[in-house]
Amino acid sequence: MDTNIPSELPVREQIPNIMEATTASATAPAANPVGISADEIALYDRQIRLWGVQAQEKIRSANILLISMKALANEIAKNLVLAGIHSLTVIDHELVTEADLGAQFFITQADIGLNRAEAAAPQIRRLNPRVNVIADPSDIRSKSSDYFGAFDVVIATDLQPTSLSLINTATRLGQRPFYAAGVHGFYGFIFSDLIEHQYLVEREKSNRPTVLEKETQTRSIVDVKDKKEGGKHIELVTKRELYSTWLLASDGANLPDEFLKSRRRLKAVTPILSCFRALWAFIDDQGRLPSTAEDLKQFTILATQKHKALGLPEETLRSEVLRKFLQNLGSEIAPVTAVLGGQLAQDVINVLGARQQPIQNMVIFDGDSMEAPMFALHPDGDLGSGLLPLSTGVENGLIPNGDIALNGAVPFQPDIIQV
Repeated sequence: MDTNIPSELPVREQIPNIMEATTASATAPAANPVGISADEIALYDRQIRLWGVQAQEKIRSANILLISMKALANEIAKNLVLAGIHSLTVIDHELVTEADLGAQFFITQADIGLNRAEAAAPQIRRLNPRVNVIADPSDIRSKSSDYFGAFDVVIATDLQPTSLSLINTATRLGQRPFYAAGVHGFYGFIFSDLIEHQYLVEREKSNRPTVLEKETQTRSIVDVKDKKEGGKHIELVTKRELYSTWLLASDGANLPDEFLKSRRRLKAVTPILSCFRALWAFIDDQGRLPSTAEDLKQFTILATQKHKALGLPEETLRSEVLRKFLQNLGSEIAPVTAVLGGQLAQDVINVLGARQQPIQNMVIFDGDSMEAPMFALHPDGDLGSGLLPLSTGVENGLIPNGDIALNGAVPFQPDIIQV
């Protein structure tokens, strides 16, 4: 968007107080519409030509939750609303500050001191008045686990790793697709846990028959049908992708075997993956970004350990890589948020329409190489619904009222990253 302005402003300090949750009537998405109108067909003509009326109907009935309204979320909101979803609920309890003005385009100087979700909502609505945009100024930590079940897709941006695990647990319990994403200057990531997702691939039928089989650890062909169109024989292939949790993908899960068996492919893996895993481990331990000399030393040790655990060559984790990554922590740069936000929003649209292969399951954006490779990071064994919703506190059970327990006592309380 032309109004994007690159910035390297620091992440703001979290507001510690938990705000009261707004009433269900104020925050719950409205009932889904029935049938797509002729006006909507005309409005969304270009994208209907790409993925068809049926896919557009699925998109227009989708209720999506977007957690935290910073630069990355701005881009995600823009793309989803323009695509014509049914409703977008934006939840953010923080207030607008001058630091938000650099790379965020839904707010202005006049919004400083206002709630960030409520300040952005009017501008989001102007993009597409047909979409129901709901601003929730309450703290995500005030929500119980069943809150997330009201949405078709849950997207969490710029949160602490432990928070992502907790929310991912809630979405797994509610059988809802989950995305996590974050940016630090020239670097960023997208994670997806769709649990189990089926999508349709249309292709011209070849002489070689398509059989029902497992293609990879995560992907299987589960159905094949034929049709004739324009004198051509078309094959309708249904594929299923299986996923694992944020907790496993962010630390512990290895690269796929095809990487581990090839030193050439291992050398091509961006070291930014190791840097992000080190950052998530540091934040889990300290609750903030590294800043002191001792912090930087600890981060370097963590990055080296994560790099080695992934089986990556030692020489690819150069000191220059670590230095640049650390220099970018806490900053937002509009071109990077535009790329990642656009990619995440497009994947959500593809998942809703069930017509394209989705992200599987971790994308790492490396601003140095201007590449965003995708890595399938999974443990051995069961995936999809066969995998328990592993996350912080699940092993201790659930509180009777549905709240997720942490160590058997602390209620569900995600946090944003503090500096």
